Amino acid sequence: MCGIFGVYAPGRMVAHLTYLGLYALQHRGQESAGMAVSNLEDVMVVKEMGLVSNVFDDRALTSLPGDIAIGQTRYSTTGHSQWRNAQPIYRGVGDLQFALGHNGNLVNTGELADEAGMLPGTVASDSDLVGELVARELFGESSETDNPLLSAMQVILPKLKGAFCFSVMDQTQIIGVRDPNGFRPLALGRLDDGGWVLASENPAFDVVGATFVRELDPGEMVIIDEQGVTSLRPFDEESVDPKLCIFEYVYFARPDTKLYGQNVHQARVRMGAALAEQAPVDADLVMGVPESGIPAAEGFAKQSGITFGHGLVKNRYIGRTFIAPSQELRALGVRMKLNPLRENIAGKRLVVVDDSIVRGTTTKAMVAMLREAGATEVHLRISSPPYRWPCFYGMDTGTRSELLAANLTVDEIREYIGCDSISYLGLEALHEATGAINAGFCDACLTGNYPIDIPVNLSKNVLEAGEERHQESTLATAISSTISPTASVENPTQPTEASS
Repeated sequence: MCGIFGVYAPGRMVAHLTYLGLYALQHRGQESAGMAVSNLEDVMVVKEMGLVSNVFDDRALTSLPGDIAIGQTRYSTTGHSQWRNAQPIYRGVGDLQFALGHNGNLVNTGELADEAGMLPGTVASDSDLVGELVARELFGESSETDNPLLSAMQVILPKLKGAFCFSVMDQTQIIGVRDPNGFRPLALGRLDDGGWVLASENPAFDVVGATFVRELDPGEMVIIDEQGVTSLRPFDEESVDPKLCIFEYVYFARPDTKLYGQNVHQARVRMGAALAEQAPVDADLVMGVPESGIPAAEGFAKQSGITFGHGLVKNRYIGRTFIAPSQELRALGVRMKLNPLRENIAGKRLVVVDDSIVRGTTTKAMVAMLREAGATEVHLRISSPPYRWPCFYGMDTGTRSELLAANLTVDEIREYIGCDSISYLGLEALHEATGAINAGFCDACLTGNYPIDIPVNLSKNVLEAGEERHQESTLATAISSTISPTASVENPTQPTEASS
């Protein structure tokens, strides 16, 4: 997923502001963090593996004076979780130095690398690839323009396919870009003293004392410099088709974020209320799985009339198990992350509301913990449809073989997890709960309907796969025989047949 941030504020301590902004976006990526700072003459980049608080301290921030900065918290999709792939990406071409932060995932990475004649290992991530393409373009005609970085970006951007929000800077400006589908969020904010801020989510503005101005439109580019903010449209109008990831509402975004003008917390409450109408159950207590399951549990409790309470304590120093880079780490993190409140749940019939079940690791262990703590019944209610399809636009969900709902019917999931009943929110109800039903969403992970065709061989190591990346086809062709033609998520509470 990643979180990106940018601030143009001459005379301010931009490194400290970037640190605060990245801290507010830590939930979007926990593998590495970094920032680039310009003093209008040179660009300095500091990045390291780990959380924002591990990478930077006050001494490090004080050593980064400047007027312009960008930052990024990384969650790996293309390119493994290693220092080389930490961001921002940096390149120097002649007198021009630039840095780039990326949120999203390209689907034509291998094709672009082949067209550019890059051997495996030349670049290690799709973000690094974009940095290299821009740098090569700066050696060409773009170098002769008044704004070489902008010109190079305008040449490269239309070649990119997939999900991308960029925060890019050179010595004197910041360029923010959102892809034509707007898969990932990006917003613009204003500091009281006239400076400008870019961030993946608007709560980062509150932390640095900025005011939310607006969300960038899909397919929009903004240039922030001494002249203020200039908006451009570098993509063909025909390619602009809003498809914000619906999982931003379900799980990824902070509850205090606004997307399509709708508050995420309230959207999750509406999901829970809709779930209570769709799948009622007799119980003594409604509880949510921290954190994103709690608002939906509140909505379920209010709609059903069942008492709302807390049954799990979350260790707030443990990161999200879903976005840990390996299955082994996800499994190890479950019991470190959650612990039952025995006094609240012993002897009670529980409705446990969670946002989703992806691999099932956390859910299976959680149900076992609740039973060990004395719960007499455990009824799972999930505030999204079954997660059956991998995401290629910024979530590292692997292959269909790793996704529980892609391989088991709903009743088989209930048996595997060990709960008394399970029900998923319907797709139409989920869209309605966002409050922006006609705004445009990508729900490919729930439906298999991908807005952009996916090469068969697309994987995390596509840049290391050598000749294999020349195999071009579409995802639909590759997996058409792997799922029953009767499978559907329109009525996800009914069992469906799907093979791996």
